[in-house]
Amino acid sequence: MPDGSPEAPLNAAAIAEQALALSDLLRLRTLPIGMKLFRDQAEMEQIPGLRRPTAGKRFSTCQLVTQARLAGFTLAITHDNVPEFSNCGGVIGLNAPSELYLSGRKMEGVWFENLEASAAHQAQMPRVSPEYHGLVVSPLRSARLDPPDICLFYANPAQMILFINGLQWRNYQRYDFSITGESACADSWGRALRDRTVCLSLPCYAERRYGGVADDEMLMACPPADLARAVTGLRGLSKAGLRYPIMPYGPQADPAEGMGKSYAGKS
Repeated sequence: MPDGSPEAPLNAAAIAEQALALSDLLRLRTLPIGMKLFRDQAEMEQIPGLRRPTAGKRFSTCQLVTQARLAGFTLAITHDNVPEFSNCGGVIGLNAPSELYLSGRKMEGVWFENLEASAAHQAQMPRVSPEYHGLVVSPLRSARLDPPDICLFYANPAQMILFINGLQWRNYQRYDFSITGESACADSWGRALRDRTVCLSLPCYAERRYGGVADDEMLMACPPADLARAVTGLRGLSKAGLRYPIMPYGPQADPAEGMGKSYAGKS
């Protein structure tokens, strides 16, 4: 399986334990969350504690994510709950992007100087196939998505590099991440939902303006098995003395002493 994932899928309770360990190891500010797409509305509505937007209310996906990671809500949306003037539904597979977007006319003169650049942005954006009825976001600790399609968390760059180091701890692989620019959610939950792979993104202007993402936050999205693999790696790194927060050694100090402790006996 991709990314060295184990054959047996993790259940919701096991994923909740991994999320708690992740929060402890990296001292995360907000809750790790899960996402799950549904083709069947009846199945979606069986999730315990499910909240739905009030009639006529619309949210961008980044607003839903923020409500889940800050307030701990379990939220469901359908095509009718995403803004008609956004990329949200098209990124997560609840609808197909309109000609207004695909042509580039929507963002021409806003995010891009010309129609060609704007249309190229839309053509290269990772999107889930438009075949789903709804999406649910929920904190992993609630164990309400059994299992989630993907896991997500926000963290600063130091926390993110340690998470990636954890992914590489037992089975190394190099990671290459994409940058769409505006509509960066396509690089995180969009690509992770579509490809079931590890995705790191730089949150865009809209995520920060409407989702309230902080200046120092990045977003990681990955399948549950990769979350568990990274937690195992983070524990291994911690035993080697490599943990968060990273204690500053000092830019004018001789690094030999510090490195001597980490790499003792390696000469």
